[in-house]
Amino acid sequence: MALDHEEQEQLAALKGWWNEYGNLVVIVVAAIAIAAASWRGWDWYQTKQSRQASALYEMLTRAVEAGDAKTMRDASGALAVDYPRTLYASMGALVSAHYYFEHHDLKGAKAQLEWVLGHSRSDDLKDLARLRLAAVLLDDKAYDDALKQLDAPHGEAYAAQYAALKGDVLMAKHESKQAKAAYQVALDKADKSDNAFRQSVKIRLEALGG
Repeated sequence: MALDHEEQEQLAALKGWWNEYGNLVVIVVAAIAIAAASWRGWDWYQTKQSRQASALYEMLTRAVEAGDAKTMRDASGALAVDYPRTLYASMGALVSAHYYFEHHDLKGAKAQLEWVLGHSRSDDLKDLARLRLAAVLLDDKAYDDALKQLDAPHGEAYAAQYAALKGDVLMAKHESKQAKAAYQVALDKADKSDNAFRQSVKIRLEALGG
């Protein structure tokens, strides 16, 4: 069926538009399709990564409970190398650090905690790692290094614990006045419902005549 004049003009305009923008349209549509497929692929990859990291973390925690240091080291190493961006890797390093500390391996504990500080994507886990690292440094009599960790910026949720540990470090340095001030900050910052923590700080403060 023959096209009338108006239809012919519309068809010509459409052809002209397609000739000018057709390639761009194809590119945009293709890009959207690729992006959608990539997003699905990335989501699948992330889920797979998380599932595999979770299995390794479970293996690590079971090894710690069983006192199996070799399996713990293997699982912790695999998490750090293959899944460093997952929370499981950071949590595994924290668990490993505690194991090392309990077994008087301060070097191993420090290495795990420093890994968390250098690699974790969680500020909360970094704050916890820094607090535990300061405790390890205190045990290692590296008092100034411990104070540097405790003076670093950290979340308000850990303010009381940081202040209390700072008091312990200052006490170890025989700086009683500064220790007393730190313990007072810890009390002021402590959760009112955390009776065990508050009582612990009060005992230390009273020992200084507070």
